Formats: sequence, C-alpha cells, structure tokens
Amino acid sequence: MMLLKILFRNAFHSKLRSALTILGIAVAILAFGLLRTVVSSFYASVESASTTRLVTRNAISIIFTLPISYAEKIRQVDGVRMVSWGNWFGGIYIDEKNFFPNFCVDPRTYFDLYSEFVLDEQEKKAFLTDRKGAVAGRKLAQKYGWVIGDTITLRGTIYPGDWDFVLRAIYTGRDQTIDETQFFFHWTYLNEAVKKAAPGYADQAGFYMVGVTRPDIAADTAMAIDKAFKNSLAETLTETEKAFNLGFIAMSEAIVAAIQMVSFIVIFIIMAVVANTMAMTTRERTGDYAIMKTLGFGAKDISILIFGEAVVISLTGCLIGILLTFPAAGIFGKKLATYFPVFLVSAETIYLDVAAALIIAFLAAVIPARYAIRIRIADGLRRIG
Repeated sequence: MMLLKILFRNAFHSKLRSALTILGIAVAILAFGLLRTVVSSFYASVESASTTRLVTRNAISIIFTLPISYAEKIRQVDGVRMVSWGNWFGGIYIDEKNFFPNFCVDPRTYFDLYSEFVLDEQEKKAFLTDRKGAVAGRKLAQKYGWVIGDTITLRGTIYPGDWDFVLRAIYTGRDQTIDETQFFFHWTYLNEAVKKAAPGYADQAGFYMVGVTRPDIAADTAMAIDKAFKNSLAETLTETEKAFNLGFIAMSEAIVAAIQMVSFIVIFIIMAVVANTMAMTTRERTGDYAIMKTLGFGAKDISILIFGEAVVISLTGCLIGILLTFPAAGIFGKKLATYFPVFLVSAETIYLDVAAALIIAFLAAVIPARYAIRIRIADGLRRIG
C-alpha cells in the first residue's frame, strides 16, 4: 500500500505534465480502440458465420446465376439437411445514398436455415402468406421509421422498375453480432415478374444456402455438391459460409491492412511521448536516486519506482481511453451503420488496449531506469540544489 502511494505521488509530482501525458495516452487508446473496432467490424460477418452452412454459387463468378432446378439435386447429396436460395436484388430506396442489402429469397427455407434471425410468429405467418410481403431488420426499420404494414418502394438497378413491398415482419438478431440492416422478400415475386419481362432469365438463383447435418462433414459435402454439377453448363463452387464471407473481405484487404498499420503507428507515437515524460522525470530525480543508493536501496528498488510510475501514468490514460471508447463507438456506429452494421467494441479490443498501455509503460521506462541505475552516487549528489 505504501509503495502504491509513493508511485501515485511520483506520477503526479508535476501535475500539468502528467495530466497532458495521460490525456495524450487516453486519446491514443481511444483512437487505437476505434480503429481496432473498425477492423473487427470488417470481420463481423465471418465471426457470425455458421459452421453448418455452405454457399453454392456459379464457379465462374458470383454475378452469374444457377438454374433453380439445382435445388433438388443438392438436396439429394449426402449430408445435406436443407437447401434455400436467393438473388441479390440491388434495389435503391428513394436515393442512392440509402444503401442497404436487399435480397429475394425462398422465405420458408431461408428463415429456417437462418435461425439467428428472430421473427415474431404472427408477423412471420403474415409475411409467408403475402406474395409482396417483406422482412426488414430492426435497425433498418428504425433508421427509416418503417412500421408493420408500410408500403416500401425500391427502384431496381439489376431488375429495372419500381417494386412495391409491404412490410410484414421485422426481425431482430439472436445476439449483438447479427446484422439487423438487411431486407428480404419473396423470390417468387421477382421470378414471376422476370418471366413476363424476360423469360430467358427466369427460374435462376444467384446463390444456394445449404445446411449440413454436422460441421465435420462440411468439406466433404461441398466437394460432393460440386462433383454433381461437374462438366455441366453451369458448374458450381461450394464453400463454407465463413470462406464465402472472407472472399468479400479480401476485396478490401488493402484498406484493412492500412487501418491496422495506422493503429500501431498511433501507439508508437504515444510511446515516444511517454518515454520523453519518463526521461524528464528521471533527470529531475537524479539526486533523489543518488540519496536512495547511499541509504542502501539497490537497482531493483529504483527500477520498481521508475517502471511503476510509468505503469500508473499509462494505465490511467488507458482506463480513460477505454471508458471513452464505448460512447464514441456508439456515435460512430450510428453514422457508419450503412457500411458497418455491426460496430461493437469487443473484449479482444479491450485486452489489446491494456496490452498496448503496458508495452508503452515498459518501453518508455527502460532507458530512464537504465540511466538511473548506472549513474554514480557522486554524480547524482552534484545535481541536488
């Protein structure tokens, strides 16, 4: 207890300098935490991916479709328990800036397969029985003020024209990591319209979602599905949902790498600031350390004081930075919801914040401690007064 009291007294000996140093650390930790949260948000869809779901798409590219007849063949593959399908619709709500993911899906199988999308039973029944019915995520509905029964018009980009939907259900995520900004409607509604306008493009699915019985057979089942369609007019590529999502993230790999680099540069800069503070403190206390040596205190005791002071300053700034990260993440999460539907400060980010603060403290105190230990008593006493 006495040692802790001494460390705090030393740490705040020069109140203005200590306060500015702590403020600098807090801002750095805040920036580091937000940048790490952005990186985590890129991988949110990967972390929430199910180990019992596969994605089957056209082997050439995701932009090419597959015949709807493939659904029955996929069901017959060993290890498959459920098959659903859908298409990316790419509709625009009022203005291009109002972007959100919107899909047409086979409603019964899709929401059975995605049990993490929680629907009210009455709303689900209303959606299933309405050909023009739609389901929206809770955050999406809140953003645009939608309520059950509203008519929502999307302007088609891939499928031209204005498409009217009736909001019949609002889903919530089973936990905080589930994306609640998506929009779903009936695949048959789109397909019937395509049959009238362009029959040659009807009865097509952009992707198949495949549920397997056990995670350990996912790889073998994927290979069996692709083998079933080998040498066909539309060969398939089947992969786990996690691998499929990683493929999209790979397109932004350079951005993610840049954000990670900036986060570590921020820590390096603040480490230099703390090191300068500790160096100034050590020079000011050279005489004190010399007196301690004459009283019998050794290198270990002096090192504990210097390292302890650095830890107090760094962890104080770290704690303030962590406390500021949560409200800041909430504000940024609302503003960036279009791009990062899941923007949460993870436990891993907090651990990295604390680890960064401890590393800063250690590296900043190494040289000052070495200097204080090596200085001779006579040289140190000359600095008194």
